Amino acid sequence: MKTIIASLLLLSIAGPAVAQSAMTMKTPPDAPVITSGAKLFEDFGGKAGLVAIMDDFMVNLLADQRTRPFFESVDQAHVKAQLVEQFCQILNGGCTYQGKSMTEVHRGMAIAESDFFALVEALQKAMDKHKVPFGSQNQLLAALAPQHRVIIAKP
Repeated sequence: MKTIIASLLLLSIAGPAVAQSAMTMKTPPDAPVITSGAKLFEDFGGKAGLVAIMDDFMVNLLADQRTRPFFESVDQAHVKAQLVEQFCQILNGGCTYQGKSMTEVHRGMAIAESDFFALVEALQKAMDKHKVPFGSQNQLLAALAPQHRVIIAKP
């Protein structure tokens, strides 16, 4: 229940500053950077911690019937590597995400809002497993929240 409430809350309260930074980033335009300092990146265990979180995240995604169809036929190692790079950039860990924009990556995938929330739950489970503090999780999710509008399929 905590994950659903946190997800809904973050999607509804992501502030204009986060949305603005998401729109003004150059690589990619929809990936913000949190500028609150190195402590946040350390809360995720640095780059090695992000790799471990993404490993468990992918396991969670494949184990959930709601998200499995989106990940079972893709190059999972590539997806995890791209997520590590993107999250490292967002957490101000000194990385530069070189991948495609979230609009490009998710174009034509017919992702429903329920699929998006299932992914958020899978990510939160992975972060919980690695003991990322709840407040740090929320900072990351708040930074990611503006991507909701480019990932969810429009009717």
